[in-house]
Amino acid sequence: MELTVVIVNYRVKYLLEQTLRSVEQAMQGLEGEVIVVDNLSMDDSIAFSRERHPQVTYIENRENVGFARANNQGIMQARGEFTLILNPDTIITPQCLQEGIAWMKSHPACGAIGARMMDANGVFLPESKRSFPTPWVSFCKIFGLSKLFPRSPWFAKYHLRYLSDLEPQNIDILSGAYMLCRTHVLQQLGGFDEDFFMYGEDIDLSYRIVKAGYQNWFLPTPMIHYKGESTHKDSMRYVRVFYDAMLIFYRKHFPRFNILFYPIVKLGVMVRASMSMAKRLFKRLLPKRSKPASESWPWVIISDKADEVARRSDIHAFEDHIPSEGNYNVLVDDGCHTCAQVVEYIREHSDSRLAFHIFADRHGIIISPKMS
Repeated sequence: MELTVVIVNYRVKYLLEQTLRSVEQAMQGLEGEVIVVDNLSMDDSIAFSRERHPQVTYIENRENVGFARANNQGIMQARGEFTLILNPDTIITPQCLQEGIAWMKSHPACGAIGARMMDANGVFLPESKRSFPTPWVSFCKIFGLSKLFPRSPWFAKYHLRYLSDLEPQNIDILSGAYMLCRTHVLQQLGGFDEDFFMYGEDIDLSYRIVKAGYQNWFLPTPMIHYKGESTHKDSMRYVRVFYDAMLIFYRKHFPRFNILFYPIVKLGVMVRASMSMAKRLFKRLLPKRSKPASESWPWVIISDKADEVARRSDIHAFEDHIPSEGNYNVLVDDGCHTCAQVVEYIREHSDSRLAFHIFADRHGIIISPKMS
């Protein structure tokens, strides 16, 4: 068997089904298996997906065991030569798998590969390629130097923005949203470290892959990652969980820096928490906007049957092509486009004045980033 795909699900019913559809299309011609591990979603995610994708192996946990442990359940029973760790809010293409597997086979030193992740509007996600969070890199990240100097090799190593995202790059860290790995390497390393419940586990695994003598590579093959918003980056919970994960990583891999780094991280948490509180207070003082601006934008429907899509989506007026000026919601019909075509369309037309959505023809619903 060539490939195992492991997906951990938690309460993203329609996004999971869309991901499984893209995986099914991407795996055409490959011998493989798909394993979905559900972390007690308490909805009908699994029943919904099982009805539409019965060939998938489903593991239903009786508690939320976290991202690391749930992935390990799939990793340890993987039978493919390669294992893809994939988030349930992604859309991949056949090229992601074909180019990744071909690169692995021609580069024996490559232990894991990441892809060029874009958000739902086709904007490149910088976490697609990162550097190890050494004390200096972490300092620049925590205190905002990497944001002030985003193209500096000295200050901006965390997201490596000075490296092209249109060429293959030998990098340090891959995102846990998409990691194509050699299965025997994953299993020998024991998969993810289960001390990490959420955040940091992909950094730790990437580090251990390199310590084991392998390389991590970024390939510029585009894919979409909706980026779950259940924990907002300006929330107190995100600040605490993210920096707690950094402390776990440092205690494990850089113990000699504990005395120096611990107070720096704590200071960083206090600074970020204060900024978070100030931001929320500022928002409360501003007049409340009843709905996002994009909700009032007119619609463009990209479909061979635009009238039918409009009727099923309850859209009363629309364009059938993107005008050269103005703000628009763009609805791409996946009933007449493959997942690869959807990804490519969004990549080609990405523009700050456009908000992209996907019409899931199978269910008659609009899939939007806010669903994550």
